[in-house]
Amino acid sequence: MLTGASSVLLSYANTKIEELDTRRQTLTKEIADRTVDAVSPEQIERLSNYLDDWENVGFDDRRQVVDGLITRIGATCDKVEIQWKI
Repeated sequence: MLTGASSVLLSYANTKIEELDTRRQTLTKEIADRTVDAVSPEQIERLSNYLDDWENVGFDDRRQVVDGLITRIGATCDKVEIQWKI
């Protein structure tokens, strides 16, 4: 507790606490999202098998590979950005 603190100091402290709590919540969500998106060793093995035989893999299996390896694809007229899970 801030005994003897002015209202300005208390307001500043409360604002900082709120900012830090918001940042903590954001980081907690990011950690949870990354944990969910983590690729298991079994998935890596399965995806690796698909990649080894890519020419003979069907469309649905290729989509599974993409879903397993890529989090996000962003495209503009100038560039394509891929966010990988691994």
